[in-house]
Amino acid sequence: MNFLAHIYLSGDNKLVTIGNFVSDGVRGNKYKLYPPEIQAGIVLHRHIDTFTDAHPIFRQSTKRLHPAYGHYSGVIIDIFYDHFLAKNWETYSDIPLADYVADFYKSLNENIDILPQRFQQLTPIMIEGNWLLSYATIEGIQLVLNGMNRRTKGRSKMNEATKELQEHYEDFEKEFTLFFEELIDYSTQKRLEIEKQFNL
Repeated sequence: MNFLAHIYLSGDNKLVTIGNFVSDGVRGNKYKLYPPEIQAGIVLHRHIDTFTDAHPIFRQSTKRLHPAYGHYSGVIIDIFYDHFLAKNWETYSDIPLADYVADFYKSLNENIDILPQRFQQLTPIMIEGNWLLSYATIEGIQLVLNGMNRRTKGRSKMNEATKELQEHYEDFEKEFTLFFEELIDYSTQKRLEIEKQFNL
């Protein structure tokens, strides 16, 4: 899953949410250098990724992209699934997406000093471009994919993937909806276990 889903699946603890958000910037056991709430979020993120990557519905979505995008297919589906979460946000939250996102940005700014270096640099760019809110539109997803393609120096061709998103839109959305129901149940149970483990 991409940024928005990880944030959403973190519960109400702001530092757990930040830990989940920054997890990809923390390698191996270096997560133990962070406060317990951040550690818990990083561990939760890793469990979510493991569950997602092995799930047959997620794999079904990636299979549709594999001929054109190879091992980048999973990254693209992560982004597509964030699109469907943003687009259907009112199904999953009573808080309007714009308000939810603004609150998260505020929390990031308040805790910027404890973020990994990569995320200290990323945060202002993310907020300025309002990435999380932009996920709700195909145009916003196109901008994300353009950026991802630039980071791979054009090798991934991810910028072309909105073509498949539009061609198979209903299939991808159905797969997201089914998968996300299971992921919510899994991550809620796992989060409670992890919070107990870290005495939160």
